[in-house]
Amino acid sequence: MEIGTGAGVAGLWLLRGMSADGVLTTIDTEAEHQRAAREAFTEAGVRPTRIRTITGRPLEVLPRLADAAYDLVVAADDPLDLTEHVEQALRILRPGGVLVVVHALAGDRVPDPARRDDVTTALREVARRLRDDERVVPALLPSGDGVLVAAKR
Repeated sequence: MEIGTGAGVAGLWLLRGMSADGVLTTIDTEAEHQRAAREAFTEAGVRPTRIRTITGRPLEVLPRLADAAYDLVVAADDPLDLTEHVEQALRILRPGGVLVVVHALAGDRVPDPARRDDVTTALREVARRLRDDERVVPALLPSGDGVLVAAKR
């Protein structure tokens, strides 16, 4: 599961790491993003049966997905909605599944205590919640723009 399709670049990497029968579900509010991603998947030779694109607001789509049905959820969409995305991701992840939050350090703004903008505050709150959540084992990787991962117990 990918929240935030973009042009399909991350989706291609996810597909490369999946088993040959794995299916990528990707959600984006922009139909144009979904179209660009489908083109990228087609050009890369990915069978259409391996992709499930859903155009819509993640906060409206995620609650309709089945509990414990996904092995991996990558949250790469609006940081201001991230708290709810994370809660839904934990619901749809299987035990042993992994949540990945990209751009978790927001260009080094998150560790800077002087930064108090909405995005930075939202990312800090997600990190705090995952740190304190007994359902997961979290880790913050300071690679690139930061990657927050949480394995579901």
